[in-house]
This record gives sequence, structure tokens and C-alpha cells, in this order.
Amino acid sequence: MNILELRSITKNYGDFYASKDISFSVKKGEFVTLLGPSGCGKTTLLKMIGGFQIPSSGDILINDRVATNTPPEKRETAMCFQSYALFPHLSVSHNICFGMEQQKIDKREQHKRLAEILDQVGLMEHKDKLPGQLSGGQQQRVALARAMVTRPDIILFDEPLSNLDAKMREGVRFEIKELQRQHNLTSIYVTHDQAEALAMSDRIVVLNKGQIEQIGTPEDIYYRPNSRFVADFIGAANIHSAYVENSGDENSYAITCNLADLTVQSDTAPLGQHVYICWRPEDAELCEAGAPNSFQVTVDSTAFQGNNLDVFGWIGNLQDQKIRLQLSGRVTAQRGDVLNVCIPPHAIRFLEEVEA
Repeated sequence: MNILELRSITKNYGDFYASKDISFSVKKGEFVTLLGPSGCGKTTLLKMIGGFQIPSSGDILINDRVATNTPPEKRETAMCFQSYALFPHLSVSHNICFGMEQQKIDKREQHKRLAEILDQVGLMEHKDKLPGQLSGGQQQRVALARAMVTRPDIILFDEPLSNLDAKMREGVRFEIKELQRQHNLTSIYVTHDQAEALAMSDRIVVLNKGQIEQIGTPEDIYYRPNSRFVADFIGAANIHSAYVENSGDENSYAITCNLADLTVQSDTAPLGQHVYICWRPEDAELCEAGAPNSFQVTVDSTAFQGNNLDVFGWIGNLQDQKIRLQLSGRVTAQRGDVLNVCIPPHAIRFLEEVEA
């Protein structure tokens, strides 16, 4: 059952479109992330779902009812803000109960829900503290508890972890996902952090310049990007222009590109076309010279990452043809080394055609 549906949502300010013809639906219990660079329209879209902004055109349906012009307080949604939006003069308990007070929920029921949520988010011993006495991670848990305690149909997250350091962000990310899973919470999550989106989402909506580039599972988005933008924005990708020919074998295609003459395994291919192809740095394998699907990379620099070694270089002697590899951390390489590298045929993906 779809709990949320967006139909051709557009938001424009004169000639500028913050959102343009956005359509997708969300099932009950799904965790859907709106992902994209700054200024792509993801927060504007979230605010329209929450009722804080009204679309210029299109419809928003919540539980099969049109809610396009319904004010925020009358929608079954709750918001977790980037800044937490906690009242500094109120205790943790009073902050959490604020939404229930606005909904005029019975005091006995409020106390019951408060005890349950404090236990679930691990804040029982902090219930009488003020927000200023808490760490950033604890404040974020208060904001999450306040959103959950009113039992909304949908929780909206506006970059809730952006104010936390890397270590704390990872911990709170796990906590949010675990609570979402335990309570089957329908969640719409805004972030520009690709790792966050890949780790937390059931599906990802990739946005660019106010439009949808791709919708899919994290695996679809990462391994099967449908455009150069998605391939380059989600993780690291090596992208090349190539000409596609039929190799004669089923689901196997010959391509010519600046790397070498390569073979690609794919269910379909744009035969006779100049297209972009991509592959991920971690797909690279060291091999013997002359091995199938192989080419040479001259090392420019390296970055040791523990389990991995990031290698930055260029193809052969072509210094303008940059390449990135991710090899085992046990590999040693230094500037000027020439590595023989091969890419498995199944790891190469076709993207859009090269514009004339």
C-alpha cells in the first residue's frame, strides 16, 4: 500500500524551478532517501511533503487523500530538523511531549508514551536535563523521539546528522535505522551524503537541478547508474566515451575506447553508437600484461585507506586521461609505477549516448 504519492510536483519561482515534474510513491514502512548535491531541490521537496511549502502544480496524496494544500499540523507527518529545533529552556521530557500537548493527547497516555520512547532511544537517565547539557547525538535522539512519540504516518528527516562528527554520525545513523525498522516507520530522508543514503535506504531518489535522475535500490543506484551524473555523484566512477559493436557472442559486446579494446557483458547495448561507459575503482584487478580487458595505468599518487589503497594515475602515457583504482591495502605502488590492470566484462556499464 502506498502511504505517500507525489504526482507531477512542480515548484517554481518565476523562471527558476526548484522542483520540476516530480512523481514517485512510497510504501508503508519504507525508508526513502532524497539524495543530491546542494541546491538540487531535495529540501524544497521535503517541505512540500510536510506542508511547509505549497507546490506550484501537481498533487501530494497521503493515505490516498489529497493533502496538497493541507497545513502541516493537519497532516500525519512529523519533522526532524537539521538544527534539532529543541526548546533550550525545556527539559528532554517536555521537549518530547510538546507535540502531544499540541494534539491534546490525554496526560496519562502522554506519560505512557514518554516512558516508552525514552527507553527506546536510551535517554531515560537524561529525561530532566536541558538540551544544552546533552551531546549532539543525544540532542538528535530527543528530536527523533519527539517526532516518533506522536505516531505519525510519515517521518521527514532534513539532513539530521550534518551537525555531528563522523564517528557520532555513524552511530546515530545506525540508531535511526534500527528504530525505523523496529517500528516500521515510513521515512523520507534528505541528505547529500552518498554513504548515508547507501547504508540506510530501501530506495534512493537521486535529484539533480530539481528533477529526478534515477530511482532505485542502493544496489541499483551504485552498480547500475543510468547517467553520468548518477555514476559520478554516487561513489567514485571512471567514465569514458566508447563506440559499441557486436562481438558475435550472446550478451557480449566489443567496445573501443581510450583504455583499450574491451569486452562488455550486458543484456542490451546501443549497437553502433558512441556512448559513455563507467566502472567502479574497486572493480579493477591487477593482472599480467596482455590479459583480456587489460590496459596500463601510470601511478601519479596513492592514498592508504587501511584495507584499501586508492591509486590515482593516468592511462599509459596520456596524462590528461585520469583514472582511479581501489586496490588491496597490501598492494604497494608509488609515483611512476606502471600497473597492468584489467576490468571484468560484467563490471562495465553503459550510460547515455555521447551528444554530437
